[in-house]
Amino acid sequence: MIVTLEDARRVIAAGEEEATRIGQPMNVAVVDAGGNLVAHVRQDGAWIGSVDISISKAWTSRAFDIATKDLGDNAQPGGQFFGIHTTNGGRVAIFAGGIPLVRDGAVIGAVGVSGGSGEQDQRVAEAAAAAL
Repeated sequence: MIVTLEDARRVIAAGEEEATRIGQPMNVAVVDAGGNLVAHVRQDGAWIGSVDISISKAWTSRAFDIATKDLGDNAQPGGQFFGIHTTNGGRVAIFAGGIPLVRDGAVIGAVGVSGGSGEQDQRVAEAAAAAL
């Protein structure tokens, strides 16, 4: 199973809708099972610095098949993944906003959202992932 461009557009549209609803412009990225970018959108007014962050969140979520929020919770000092953010050339994102995309019990990709607070990013990512 793969994340099609149609899937990615549907996921992104749901993320955009939630970001608009909460009044926070966002960057939303979707990657496939190999962590390759399928689609990305930067809403008008979203931070340009968050473009790469949204892509990294999606990549991280797929690379480890975990929500980046959960990975971050376990990456704190004393946690089992402490220091993980320094691996993979610094590409690992350990804050909220990345969620695996699951179809029929298999991870087929991930969505990454960046541009607001951690809570806002997570909320938009959850809405986006639910559209798969």
